[in-house]
Amino acid sequence: MNDIYDDGQFFQAYAQMPRSREGLKAAGEWYRLQPLFPDVRGKQVLDLGCGYGWHCKYAAQMGAARIVGIDGSRKMIETARQRNPDEKIQYLVQDLETYEYPENTYDLVISNLVLHYIEHLEPIYRKVYGSLKEGGVFLFNIEHPVFTAGINQDWVYDDGGRVLYWPVDRYYEPGKRETLFLGEQVVKYHHTLTQILNPLIRIGFQIQAVEEAEPSQEMMDVPGMKDEMRRPMMLLVRAVKQGEQTV
Repeated sequence: MNDIYDDGQFFQAYAQMPRSREGLKAAGEWYRLQPLFPDVRGKQVLDLGCGYGWHCKYAAQMGAARIVGIDGSRKMIETARQRNPDEKIQYLVQDLETYEYPENTYDLVISNLVLHYIEHLEPIYRKVYGSLKEGGVFLFNIEHPVFTAGINQDWVYDDGGRVLYWPVDRYYEPGKRETLFLGEQVVKYHHTLTQILNPLIRIGFQIQAVEEAEPSQEMMDVPGMKDEMRRPMMLLVRAVKQGEQTV
């Protein structure tokens, strides 16, 4: 996935997306994600797969003391440093699976639309758990299992090009999925709802909120947005570190 984002043509296509040009206000899930943010005043924050750094900048504006944003794409990090700089933010070209998570350091770990590129979630969950302070929050947004189990992750259309329905198949078969995104074949990984949530509980997280993000009413005039009410695309989860980590 990192190679694709560092591909010039793909990156230019990504740069034209509304969320790339306008930031959080153009992200359909933001109005659901923002209320799940904990109070970060004076806190330490880690952003896994920070992209352009929009969430890092938001944390800085909300008073966080230190923010680390990591992303495996050099182009993403270069753009983040240009568009969302702040003396409290450190941007690193670093893969979230190989990042050396410091123990008991962060008060918030956030990850937005990245974990569906990871084949095995539980090892990441364990690293995040160890890196959080007691009472720290893990807040993430992952593509919904109904979306990742969609055939080619696209609608079925009638002869006139109108949306008929969203096809779901092989739901209980986790693993690699290939889909066309911004004109390129992209590899993602499908995880069932059970596989996304249960490891959090097993590790020692307390799940505080689960949101199947819907577009806001203000975005309903955007072409195609009304169809987004016909199936979930994103799953937002807020969990807090509690107790001792289990095996």
